[in-house]
Amino acid sequence: MSKRNFVFALGAIFLTLSFPCEAQQPTKIPRIGRLIGSSPSAVSTRYEAFREGLRELGYVEGKSIVIEWRFAEEKLDRLPRLAAELVRLKVDVIVTGGSAPTRAAKEATSTIPIVMVGDNDPVGSGFVASLARPGGNITGLSTLAPELSGKRLELLKEIVPQLSRVAVLGTSTQPGNAQILREVELAAGGMKVKVQYLDVLSSKDIETAFRAAVKGRAEAVLIILPGRVATSQRTEIAEFAVKNRLPVMYSGRTSVEAGGLVSYGVNPNDLDRRAATYVDKILKGANPADLPVEQPMKFELIINLKAAKQIGLTIPPNVLARADRVIK
Repeated sequence: MSKRNFVFALGAIFLTLSFPCEAQQPTKIPRIGRLIGSSPSAVSTRYEAFREGLRELGYVEGKSIVIEWRFAEEKLDRLPRLAAELVRLKVDVIVTGGSAPTRAAKEATSTIPIVMVGDNDPVGSGFVASLARPGGNITGLSTLAPELSGKRLELLKEIVPQLSRVAVLGTSTQPGNAQILREVELAAGGMKVKVQYLDVLSSKDIETAFRAAVKGRAEAVLIILPGRVATSQRTEIAEFAVKNRLPVMYSGRTSVEAGGLVSYGVNPNDLDRRAATYVDKILKGANPADLPVEQPMKFELIINLKAAKQIGLTIPPNVLARADRVIK
C-alpha cells in the first residue's frame, strides 16, 4: 500500500471510530421533584397514580426520568428546606401537592417550572394571575369547585332527611372560603336549612366549634376547612363527631379513612395522574405561564358504615348505591 493510500485509510478508520463515540454521549435524564406535605403512606395511591400517568406517556422511571421525592411528614415547617433541596438539585420541574408545598416551592424558585396539584384557589393564593393564563412559573390543577359544597349539603340532607340546621366549619382567612360559603348558603336556602358558620383559624379552635355547633342545635356538620387543618386534626374531628352524635360531611377521603362518616370531593388520584401531562408538556418545551390551570373532572363519594353505626345513623340505600367506596 502506498504512503498516500495508507494515510487515507487511517483517516477513514478514525472517522468511523468517532461516530459511535458521538452517538454514545450520555443524554440528560429529566429530574422531577415531588414536594408533599404529608407522609408517603398517607398518599401512596396518589404518587402511584402520578407514576402511572408518566408511564402512559412513555416515561420509564430510572431510565428516561428520575423522581426526587420529598415528604414533610405533616410537619409543614420542613417544606421550605425540602423545596430548597430540590432547587439545589436543579430539578427540571417541581410537582407539589397542596397549597403549603406550592407556596414553599414558589418562595424557593421563580425559574424552575412548578406544577401544583390540588390548590383550592390558585388566583386567591397568589400562585397564578388567572386560570387561563397563569403568567409565571406555576401552573397545574386546581380543586376549585365551589359548587361541590352545595352538593355536599344536598347529600347531607339525603342522609339526614330531617336536617334543618347545619354547622359549617371554615377558615375565613383561607382563599376561596367566602365563595364556598356563598354556595353553601345558596343551597341551604333552597332546602330550607339554616346555616351556622363557625370560623376555625387553627386546629385548637375545632373543639370550641363543635361545642358551639351543639349549643346551636346543629343536626349535622359540613367541613370546608383547608387541607392542612382538616388533615392534621382528622382523627380528633371524627372523635368529636362520635361524642356529639353528629353526622359530618368532609371534602376528602383521608378524613373518612381516619374514622369520619362521609366525604364527597375531588378524586385526588385523578389529579396526580393528570399532573403527569403537565410535566410532559413542560419537558417538551412548553412555558408554564401559557399552560391553563385545569379544574377537577372526577369526583368521589366515600361512606364509612362503621362511623354511621357509632352515631346510630342508617345510610339510605339510594345514597349507598351511589358511593364509589364503602368502608365497613
